[in-house]
Amino acid sequence: MSSFACWNLSLTLLVLFCSPGSGEAFEVYIQSEKQIVKATEAWRVNCSTSCAAPEIGGLETPTNKLMLEEDPHGKWIEFLVSNATVDTVLLCHFTCSGKQQAESVNIRVYEPPAQVTLKLQPPRVFMGEAFSIECKVPSVKPLESLTLSLLCGRETLKNQTFGGGETVPEEVIAIFNSTALKKDGLNFSCQAELDLRPHGGSLYRRISEYQSLEVYEIRQDNQMVIIIVVVSILLFLFVTSVLLCFILGQHWHRRRTGTYGVLAAWRRLPRALRGR
Repeated sequence: MSSFACWNLSLTLLVLFCSPGSGEAFEVYIQSEKQIVKATEAWRVNCSTSCAAPEIGGLETPTNKLMLEEDPHGKWIEFLVSNATVDTVLLCHFTCSGKQQAESVNIRVYEPPAQVTLKLQPPRVFMGEAFSIECKVPSVKPLESLTLSLLCGRETLKNQTFGGGETVPEEVIAIFNSTALKKDGLNFSCQAELDLRPHGGSLYRRISEYQSLEVYEIRQDNQMVIIIVVVSILLFLFVTSVLLCFILGQHWHRRRTGTYGVLAAWRRLPRALRGR
C-alpha cells in the first residue's frame, strides 16, 4: 500500500474519531499561508483552537512538517510544511476535555511550464501545401489550467486546452495542421499559459523561440518544364506499348499459321533437294 493511501486511511479514521460527542464545545481553525503551492515549495500553516486549555494539538499531513512556534498554553501551533508533490489535505486537530475536533484544508500543487519547444514539419513548402506545427512542453500541472497557443508573429491562430486527469504526462503535446497560403515566410511560435488565478494563484506564461516556415511559389517556367517532361514520358510509354503489342501480335500470328514449322523443315532439307 502506498504512503498516500495509508495517509488517506489515517485521515478517515481521525475524522471518524473526531465526530461530535460529550464534552466542552470548542472550535478548531487552520490557516494556510498558501492554498496552491509549487512542487517542493515550503509554506507556513497555523493550527489554533477556541479551547481555553487544550490537552494536545497537532497537524496531520503526508508531507514534511516542522514545528516553528507554539503558544505557551497550547492554543495555537505554527508549522513549516514542505515537499508536497501532489494535491493533498492538511488536518489540524486539538483535544479539549477529552473531546477531539479537527479542521482540514485542501492544498493544490502546481508545476509551471519551464520550457516550450516548437517543431515545423516540413520546414519548407510550396504554396498550397500542408504542414504541421508541434508544440511541446514538459510536465505541467494542474493540466486543466494549461492552454497551448500557436502564434504567428503576435497573432494567436489556434488554442488548445486540456482536461484534468489523475496521471500527469511527462510531456504535453499539441499538433496544429495548416496550409501555406502566402508566398512570404511565416514566423511561428508556441505559447504555454498556466492560469492559476481561479485558485488564488498567478498566471504563468512561457513562449518558444520563433521558427520561420519557408514558402516557395512554383514559377511558370518551372510549370512548363514539368508539363514537357510529363508529356514526354507519357509519349514514350505510349510508343513502347504500341511496339510491344505489334511484336507480340506478329509472334502469335506466326505460331498460329505454322510459319515457324515450315521454315524449320525447309532448313533441314539437304541442299540437293532444295535445288529441285
